[in-house]
Amino acid sequence: MRALFASAFAAILLSGCSSETPEKAAEPGSLAQEVETQIAEARSLELLWTASGFEQPEGAALAPDGGYFISNIGPGPETEKDGNGYISRLNTDGTVAAAKFAEGLDAPAGLAVHEGVLYAADRDGVAMFDAATGAAKGKVVIEGVVFLNDMTVWKGDVLVSDSGTATIHKVTPEGASVFATNAGWEGINGVLGDGDRLLISTMTDGKLIDMRGPGAETVIATGMKDADGIGLVPGGGYLVSSWPGEIHHVSEDGVVTLMIDTKADGILQNDLSVFGDVVIVPNWEPGTVTAWKIAGQ
Repeated sequence: MRALFASAFAAILLSGCSSETPEKAAEPGSLAQEVETQIAEARSLELLWTASGFEQPEGAALAPDGGYFISNIGPGPETEKDGNGYISRLNTDGTVAAAKFAEGLDAPAGLAVHEGVLYAADRDGVAMFDAATGAAKGKVVIEGVVFLNDMTVWKGDVLVSDSGTATIHKVTPEGASVFATNAGWEGINGVLGDGDRLLISTMTDGKLIDMRGPGAETVIATGMKDADGIGLVPGGGYLVSSWPGEIHHVSEDGVVTLMIDTKADGILQNDLSVFGDVVIVPNWEPGTVTAWKIAGQ
């Protein structure tokens, strides 16, 4: 599997061809099209490293030491409560610090770290671990959820998305409550807290949404079907992964550029996260984690 991944990206400094959403497409030969082309050429992802040996990796979070936590669904179906899921911890260079830093999960997806606690979305609830040692700190079961997915911290609150009910829940060690729900969030996946706004991605319509509070919501871009993870690009703009195998760049004014497409190679691009100028993407298949450097700043 590592050979397949390497052959797809050997000796790369990738800049993808332009693929704008229909409502944002520029007229051929226009100044807008020229600007969009310059943006596409300026933004690129330089492969730093790949790590292999994971079992259906899905989510990522920054570890206290600057390394990375990676959630693993583990062997077997993601829908079963089999206790085979676990969280790995990587060093900044992609080497494995602890293959099974935290264990006993069913199918962990999104991760978040807050006040020394590592939170993991685990389908029917959120499990908690000591972020320094991996020691278990209990689990908050959330009644009525269908598919808990991504996690973030926003304004001091730990949030988790439920893709099955278009809902975001707030989680504390004592319990959980509904934070917000919206029919327009069908297939909600990625959530990312950023100052006064919460960024949201949806799989059904492929939206990237800027939410400031109840009734204060703006769609930044759409058309990125099966949108998953969200990352902030230093200097402005966003990266959004689509889990079947795409990474998109979204400009501040909503122009979408397809940067990477690995669908033909069977390489999934799951819960993309950006830490500084480094992009971490778990690849559910073929069981790898990819690190990229954002170039063209």
